[in-house]
Amino acid sequence: MEHIDVVVIGGGQSGLASAYALLRRGLRPVVLEASDRAAGSWPRYYDSLTLFSPARYSSLPGMPFPGGDPDRYPHRDEVVAYLTAYADRLGADIRTGQRVTSVRRARSGFDVALEGGGRLAARAVVAASGTFGRPHRPALPGLEEFTGQVLHAADYRGPAPFTGHRVVVVGAGNSAVQIAAELAGAARVTLATRGPVKFAAQRILGRDLHFWLTRTGLDTAPLGRLLRRPPAQPVLDDGRYRAALAAGRPERRPLFTGADGSKLTWPDGEREEVDAIVLATGYRPDLPYLAHLDGALDAAGYPRHREGIATEVAGLAFVGLEWQRSLSSNSLRGVGRDADRVARRLAARLARR
Repeated sequence: MEHIDVVVIGGGQSGLASAYALLRRGLRPVVLEASDRAAGSWPRYYDSLTLFSPARYSSLPGMPFPGGDPDRYPHRDEVVAYLTAYADRLGADIRTGQRVTSVRRARSGFDVALEGGGRLAARAVVAASGTFGRPHRPALPGLEEFTGQVLHAADYRGPAPFTGHRVVVVGAGNSAVQIAAELAGAARVTLATRGPVKFAAQRILGRDLHFWLTRTGLDTAPLGRLLRRPPAQPVLDDGRYRAALAAGRPERRPLFTGADGSKLTWPDGEREEVDAIVLATGYRPDLPYLAHLDGALDAAGYPRHREGIATEVAGLAFVGLEWQRSLSSNSLRGVGRDADRVARRLAARLARR
């Protein structure tokens, strides 16, 4: 069996930042990525996605985001290209097509099992697999009885397949509003939410919001330890999404109360035919390989940790969790800071052993 200092599970932004930090600490990490390239979930996001933060605030450690205008908002494909180039420059042992099926305790640390039967022995493990593989599908009234198409935002790519259809998008976050506004150009769309959509200005006094978050220190403030569950984020808007909702493209309605076949029932009693429901209802930590590692996860599947260090499993760490330490923890701009803290703690532990 191959023996490794640290196994990093996931080759997206969190795994790459972790590998960078571990290499700087003199460790030899092996990054295991289930897909065919080290770009995480970015290649699978919807086609029109752009970052919410400007390029100048969207870099991993050691490599600025390229391009001539640091204040632009990079497109999904630019992020994929950036992560691919970052992985190529990193000099780490990155193994694609390697899906981890389980992590278990072993005498020397951990036994990491791979799909297909391979196994690795690791002194420490960093879980950096993100959330995209675990879309959250809440129990909505009548959803099980609805006979139209139901898909999660993770499966949405663009509006073309929905042209001329009646579509309901469920959710009140950035992705929900962006997808609903895009679909409204091709279909009749309702954004269904439990309450009003909350907006935050993209620019304040001529500066992007991320300038102010950085300048005030709010972006890095260690507030994660105070939160039992991540709070809902407002929709970042330069004015176009608020205007789109005000114009009814898409319209906003309270969440439906039931379904009968292809008909949804609204709170006012109206029943109407709907072709498709898009669930833009977020994600949860994707950590099925830790299910048999006692103490790693709570009953709901959330990691037990303090600022990324597992509280009940020595040698296990997490990187890329939402609000792991701060507002920016699961972003390109912030994940490197958390990865460095985790690498420092793991390096100290391995040195003692």
